[in-house]
Amino acid sequence: MIDSLIGIIGGAGFVGSRLSDRFKDKGLHHKRFDKNTVNLPEEILYLDVEDQDSFKQLEDVNTIINLAAIHRDDIRPLSRYDDVNVKGSVNICEAARKYDIRKIIFTSSVAIYGFAPVNTDESGEHNYFNDYGRTKYLAEQVYKKWQAEDPENRTLIIVRPTVIFGEGNRGNVYNLLKQIASRRFAMFGNGKNKKSMAYVENVAAFLEYSLSFKSGLHIYNYIDKPDFDMNALVKEVRKTLFGKNNLGLRFPAFFGIIIGYLADFIAKLIGKSLPISSIRVKKFMGNTQFASSISKTGFVPPVSLEEGLIRTLHYEFLEDNSNKQTFETE
Repeated sequence: MIDSLIGIIGGAGFVGSRLSDRFKDKGLHHKRFDKNTVNLPEEILYLDVEDQDSFKQLEDVNTIINLAAIHRDDIRPLSRYDDVNVKGSVNICEAARKYDIRKIIFTSSVAIYGFAPVNTDESGEHNYFNDYGRTKYLAEQVYKKWQAEDPENRTLIIVRPTVIFGEGNRGNVYNLLKQIASRRFAMFGNGKNKKSMAYVENVAAFLEYSLSFKSGLHIYNYIDKPDFDMNALVKEVRKTLFGKNNLGLRFPAFFGIIIGYLADFIAKLIGKSLPISSIRVKKFMGNTQFASSISKTGFVPPVSLEEGLIRTLHYEFLEDNSNKQTFETE
């Protein structure tokens, strides 16, 4: 049975907006909360996970879906990751205790695994390499403690998505697609490395699906299968946009590493982030391939990965949607 009132924290963001659209289509009663409400629809109510007074908004909520996070890799000071991702989770759990909210759905990240072995599943070791992954891991511990206080009555669903893409997103996948669309893209390495990805509509669909989960602790990686390798991804993009089924320029892997470190140096020198960095180059050339036990729940993604990519390419590069909202993510 789906709870009567759902509160989406981070409800004005990329996933939150898509999730709210699904809820509206299904007639699910929900409220959207965000710390940024300027120039946004009136339905989006103010709630900042760092502002304990703002949690009064949750007093009539039965289920919390927390999508709020600091996620970019150029955030300074680094303490902001802890303030929002960890202390914010502490505040959410305090509000859940105060208002007797018994179900929390938390979007974590596969970043907690770091540069993980191929096909790492939910039991994988936590070897995060950045503050985003570290604080997502610590936030999970906060929620687990809350659930363990009353395991028979409290439900915690932790969803660890891989990189999420889709219409209106302005993250790493979009930056890659934009480079290819500009015809100035060059492949580094042999392109056989595989990338686990997640289409936003499918992530939202699984969050909706998980509303029916019973009390207990549920942890799932979210990945849309089958994974693209970089050669297949680039070919699909070029075929959709240009009608060409080839890869274009290719350079050795070491060349990309040099460019990444050079970009790091320049970014530090000018005090501004650049669209390329050593971490992003390593991510691009590495295998970021994960496994998931979601299929055991009976969930079936509504959109195939290939169709999600094609929809995104049409929306971003073949149609005029310049007046539509965009979302900055990683």
